[in-house]
Amino acid sequence: MNPSKPLPPGPALTNHLPHERADTPPLGLLQAPTRHLFFTGKGGVGKTSLSAAVALYLADAGQRVLLVSTDAASNLDEMLGVQLSNQPVPVPGAPGLSVLNIDPTDAAEAYRQRVVAQMAAGASASEIATVREQLSGACTTEIASFDEFSALLAEPQARYDHIVFDTAPTGHTLRLLSLPKAWSGFLAGNDRGASCLGPHSGLKMQELRFQRALDALSNPALTTVVLVARPDTGAIQEAARTCDELKTLGLANQWLVLNGVFYATDPGDAVAGALEALGQQALQAMPDTLRALPEDEVPMRAFDTVGLAALRALLGRGPAPTAASAVPPGAGTLTGQGLAALADALAQAGQGLIMVMGKGGVGKTTVAAALALGLVQRGKSVHLSTTDPAAHLSTTLNGTVDGLRVDRIDPVLETQRYIDKIMASKGAGLAEPERALMLEDLRSPCTEEVAVFHAFSRVVNEARSAFVVLDTAPTGHSLLLMDATGAYHRQTLQAFEGHTTGRLTTPLMRLQDPQYTRIILVTLPEVTPVSQAEALQDDLRRAGIEPYAWVINKSLLAAGTHDPLLAARLAGESRQMARMADGLAARTFLLPWLARPPVGVTALTQLVTHPVPVHPAQSG
Repeated sequence: MNPSKPLPPGPALTNHLPHERADTPPLGLLQAPTRHLFFTGKGGVGKTSLSAAVALYLADAGQRVLLVSTDAASNLDEMLGVQLSNQPVPVPGAPGLSVLNIDPTDAAEAYRQRVVAQMAAGASASEIATVREQLSGACTTEIASFDEFSALLAEPQARYDHIVFDTAPTGHTLRLLSLPKAWSGFLAGNDRGASCLGPHSGLKMQELRFQRALDALSNPALTTVVLVARPDTGAIQEAARTCDELKTLGLANQWLVLNGVFYATDPGDAVAGALEALGQQALQAMPDTLRALPEDEVPMRAFDTVGLAALRALLGRGPAPTAASAVPPGAGTLTGQGLAALADALAQAGQGLIMVMGKGGVGKTTVAAALALGLVQRGKSVHLSTTDPAAHLSTTLNGTVDGLRVDRIDPVLETQRYIDKIMASKGAGLAEPERALMLEDLRSPCTEEVAVFHAFSRVVNEARSAFVVLDTAPTGHSLLLMDATGAYHRQTLQAFEGHTTGRLTTPLMRLQDPQYTRIILVTLPEVTPVSQAEALQDDLRRAGIEPYAWVINKSLLAAGTHDPLLAARLAGESRQMARMADGLAARTFLLPWLARPPVGVTALTQLVTHPVPVHPAQSG
């Protein structure tokens, strides 16, 4: 089919809202969709739900569709009821729809195998092992994932009419979308390839593919970037920044989707009224850069978007799934204390690393900033930093406090610092031509990943003598950083092997030490965030890292509401509370949904000073 032509309406639409007609697509975006649709936005805005719902709509309309996740922490498997793979997998119950996950680990291993296959047949086992070791770091992981991403953009149209990309949260996605331009520029006129990827990488052979990827991304007839936001000031501001940054990359064909727009139905419900008012204020203050874009609106739904029926109902194309009426025994009881109790527990140590982790949009930055202020309040000196490329710390704090040092791991700054260090240490004695070649290699996009890891290692080591609170990037990006930490650990142990003197301590060893590092997992009381927090906990445990506690953020149960739509969501929240209480989290701490978002030093300090009101049945 020609994707530039309007689509037929697909299956009959039922149970749609008044503005949702059965004879037209549920979104303006779907009137004449381009072949490539990229869904991006701040963590927690609903990118995965909307991208899956759109892909399902296109498939129901008779299109051949590939839904691709570029997020290492994707939950499409749970949403679609199919096990993800790095090869397209048909989705049962959705003819024409296949799903694929670009898994960084699988992609890196496939890339290593391709490199080894290019080696001469006479290469020894030790030579092959050396090359594999060279290709075990973060550089290879990134380029391998990007290589698969580029291949999809060059995918022959004979196989798929549409490719829908469910991307990682904004910062990581901007990095991904900038790579075609970065690698194309790096490879132009460079006949030696990239030495950081090994002598047999054959990267130069991929130059044409990278250029085609760049061409496809910047072609408005082929690619639309869908900026997803909720009626929330932070999400809208990030969408506006993303809009501007994408335009500088040449991706000007953009569409805005406002997801989860809430309208109160009970005028007497204070929580519902405050929730609607906050949303409307955020929408009214929308920057002009977003107002200029074509726009769709998706209302808040009362159900979790898990399963094909729920995904169809998300766009008003079918009856809402019937939620289980029975709530597990004890599910309405909220367990866990407020954030002040967590700050008390953490302050008992004299120093240490506190890493706040979780799915994008769950409130990691808020929790990290509040805990840092809580430690300062308890007489500690604290360094608060972030590994998140989106870096919202300064906006969240909106002020300064004695005893608190705030900064971020800036990829651009750290990359230049790393290049300067290498040039000073290894290039000082070289002739100018050799220095020029070394500098050329260091301009590889891979250098950024190495530089960020080195900066992360420095921050980890600081916790030997002080408190360091680290607000991490959303799960997928953080897992890649953990992979880099593991790769460095293995390389260091191999280099140290045979030495009988000295004591070796790698960053991974510090993360594995529960007396040195405390991991705080932040989640929302919803099925997807809890599932992703559970998966993250499993990944950390496989690396020998045990989370210290979970923080349950934005609980409507704890806030108290009887609005019909919100009340319908409470049964699901109750089940997630019961799920966490049933051995999933060793310690739980609870924050209610707040009518006024905790932004600024004063509001954040209140979270760790005064007991936050919760459900009367709370225990702990």
